[in-house]
Amino acid sequence: MIICAGNNETFPFALSTGVGLIETAMNVTRLCLFDKPEFLLFVGSAGSYGKAEIFDIIESKTASNIELSFLSGDAYTPLDNVVSTNTTDKQDLIVNSSNYISTCRELSSKFLNFGVGIENMEFFAVLKIAQEFNIPAGGVFCITNYTDENAHEDFLKNHEKAKELLTRHVQNRIKELTAK
Repeated sequence: MIICAGNNETFPFALSTGVGLIETAMNVTRLCLFDKPEFLLFVGSAGSYGKAEIFDIIESKTASNIELSFLSGDAYTPLDNVVSTNTTDKQDLIVNSSNYISTCRELSSKFLNFGVGIENMEFFAVLKIAQEFNIPAGGVFCITNYTDENAHEDFLKNHEKAKELLTRHVQNRIKELTAK
């Protein structure tokens, strides 16, 4: 099953599950309870902490939920804040999720020290629910912006093209899989 956030980030081949961690967690849980999929593939846009370039396509099965205050030493969590459905030896680029968009390049670039390369608001919730229901899951992302003071403007400017690139990428991957 292919899912996406919703609002202005929808795809004709994907079911919308909501924006942010809470809506996504509620709706993916509901989906898994009533129509448990064999696999969950989340498709969406992402911001880059510095290494991934605009319009890069990133595939990952690993997500974190790390707030910026952790990076400055102003917070901690007793919760397990990294989840992965990756069963291979290949290390994923970690996708960070928060209900907030990072706009401070200096602070957000510190995520790179932890192997966290991009941010997407929903992916951690998708993987956490998939883990709970023992469903294999992954995500495909297109970079729309860097996590800096221009994040929102760049997202708006690049969003439509990113959706087109994601659509093409997912359609090509489906063709590859069905050809096997």
